[in-house]
Amino acid sequence: MGNSKEKEKAWGGVFTETTDKRVELFTESISFDKRLYEQDIRGSIGHARMLCDVGLLAQEEFERIEKELLEIKSEIERDQFEYSTSLEDIHMHIERALIERIGDTGRKLHTARSRNDQISTDLRLWVRDSTDLLDFSLRDLQAAFIGRCDKDMDVVLPGYTHTQRAQPVLAPHYWLAYCEKFKRDRQRLADCRKRVNILSLGAAACAGTSLPIDRQKTAEYLAFDEIAANSLDISSDRDFVLEFAFCLAQIALHLSNWAEEWILWSTVEFNFLKLPQPFCTGSSIMPQKVNPDVLELIRGKTARSIGNLQTLLVLTKGLPLAYNRDLQEDKEPVFDSFDSVKACLELAAPLVAQTILNREAIASKLDRGYLDATSLMEYLIKKGVPQRTAHGIVGRLVRFAIEKNVPLAHLPLKTMKEACEMIDYSVYEVLGAENAVKAMQSYGSTAPDQVQKQVNLWKMNLKFE
Repeated sequence: MGNSKEKEKAWGGVFTETTDKRVELFTESISFDKRLYEQDIRGSIGHARMLCDVGLLAQEEFERIEKELLEIKSEIERDQFEYSTSLEDIHMHIERALIERIGDTGRKLHTARSRNDQISTDLRLWVRDSTDLLDFSLRDLQAAFIGRCDKDMDVVLPGYTHTQRAQPVLAPHYWLAYCEKFKRDRQRLADCRKRVNILSLGAAACAGTSLPIDRQKTAEYLAFDEIAANSLDISSDRDFVLEFAFCLAQIALHLSNWAEEWILWSTVEFNFLKLPQPFCTGSSIMPQKVNPDVLELIRGKTARSIGNLQTLLVLTKGLPLAYNRDLQEDKEPVFDSFDSVKACLELAAPLVAQTILNREAIASKLDRGYLDATSLMEYLIKKGVPQRTAHGIVGRLVRFAIEKNVPLAHLPLKTMKEACEMIDYSVYEVLGAENAVKAMQSYGSTAPDQVQKQVNLWKMNLKFE
């Protein structure tokens, strides 16, 4: 009746020859999908409970299955569980262990399901769990930025466009800008979670099952919001993995933008901030060096998340319905992206909280770059000068100030009036970086009252989450 060794495979009944060991090594996924053990066991218990509800398992059979699955979970967590490439994946390891312990009752667990809908369910549960973990980490990072705002409220920084000095902004306005970016990241994760939280179990291999299962019960037991409606689509769908990978890449991009800025700001040339030494490293040859290695690695690891997203897109681009073994390759990229982003977030929050602004160095350079030029232009607009005309007048005054090597605020009133007779002594109330900041009025601007309102809103929102 065939090779007895091959019959050890869950799918081996039709085979008469043993799997080549090289094929076992090539096709195994236990080396990376074993991290899904908790989700696999959780999904199996939910599935078994449903089978019990519809009469495909007796109550005592369900209780034995649940008890042994929880014991297997405990053994895995204690690192007392043995893995073998011959059993391919985490599903077969757990099922084989269950059968070895409770015999035929364990063989009933796989009733009305396939590894196709099983892995989809496991992966959805893992992405759902991971999404929630990332949301907490992003909130912590937002809180770290908000925690800086009150003490930094008196610090004016140069804002940049095209990496050139543009207009002055309050330091908390900078911090709030990153809070907004991470807010969008959290919104994307929450929206992604809606499409993740859809039950796959019940699709079986690709056509469903003739057995009287109750997918709604399974969804309730596993806290899924919806039930996937098409068994062919379920087996092939990895949209939720791609969407999650995009969310991870976008978070990584925002972290990279922040890291790049602070790397520059920590240089002698900028000298805007001092990074905490516990988050820096030194040089093996240059004794004076304090290198921003954590920030550089945060910036560097972004490449992994972008690359992993591209890998997943290419992986799925040519797959026909329904399940194909190619989809085994979806896990390592998304696992790697999650691990990288989670590690970056865990370091980012304390780094933000502990970094020190070099207030004196910042203030000593604020008069460089004519940050108040736009404020002077808007002063003229308020006097009735057309915007384009005002723009030209201020441009000429800036050119004159550059030639004299002085700030705009140091130009005499006579020179100002020669450029535009509508200028009077009140012009000096908007000149200088601090005055330019105070002159702002619009919602969302760097005006001190606007920034304080936003800080208060952020404090309230984060407190009540």
